[in-house]
Amino acid sequence: MPATSLEVENLSAGYGPTRVLEGISFSVPAGQRLAVLGRNGMGKTTLLASLAGQTKRYDGRIKLGGADISTAPSASRAIQGLGYVPQARCIFPTLTVEENLFVGLKARPKTAIEEAYQMFPRLKERRRNLGNQLSGGEQQMLSTARSILGRPSVLLLDEPLEGLAPVICEELMAAFAELAKTGDMTILLVEQRIQSALDFAEQVIILERGRLAWSGTPEALSKDQDTVERLLGVGGLH
Repeated sequence: MPATSLEVENLSAGYGPTRVLEGISFSVPAGQRLAVLGRNGMGKTTLLASLAGQTKRYDGRIKLGGADISTAPSASRAIQGLGYVPQARCIFPTLTVEENLFVGLKARPKTAIEEAYQMFPRLKERRRNLGNQLSGGEQQMLSTARSILGRPSVLLLDEPLEGLAPVICEELMAAFAELAKTGDMTILLVEQRIQSALDFAEQVIILERGRLAWSGTPEALSKDQDTVERLLGVGGLH
C-alpha cells in the first residue's frame, strides 16, 4: 500500500497506572521521514509502542491516513498499514531466516521474499540459518526485512542501530534511505546515533520526560547547540 500520513493529537499513554507520555502532538506527511530523539528514559520507545497499540492510552488520538486507529488493537493497526520493528528484534529463533521472512509476507506470494534479499544480500547467504544463529546485526536486518515485506504504509523503527558494528549501521541506514526514496513509506526513526538520524530525517522531534520539548528540521537543530546540549546531552554536531 502507498505511504500514508500519521497524525498524533494530544496523546497521553503509559503502562498500567503509570503515565509515560503526556500531551504529545505531531504529524508526519505521507512519505516523509521523522527522527524521534531524546536521552534515555524520556519516552521514545513508549511513543512507538503506543503508536503500535502496545501501551495503555489515557487520552488523545492517533490517525493513520486520516483514519482514527486510537482504539484499534495492534493486529488491526498492522493490517491497516502500520509496521513496527521493536528494539528487542522479535524474530523467531528456531525458524530459519527464510521461514521468518515468510511470516512477514502476509498475503503476498512467497517469491516476494526476493525483495528482502535484494535489500540485505547477507540474509540470502544466511537463509538456511536459524534465527538464533545470526549475529545481532543480522537479526536486526531480519526483523526489519520481515516488517518491510508486509509493505507497511508507515514504518516505526526503534533504535535499529543499537549495539551494531559501524559497517552494519551503514548498511542498514543505506537500506532505510533507499526505502525512503521510493516515497512508498512514511518512516519514524528512534535513534541514539544523533548524526545518523539527522542525516536521514526531514523533520525531528525531541522528547523530554514524556513531553514534546522541540520540533523542527535537522538543519535547525544542528545550528542550535544550546538545545542539543540541553535536551540530548551531547556536544556539537557536525
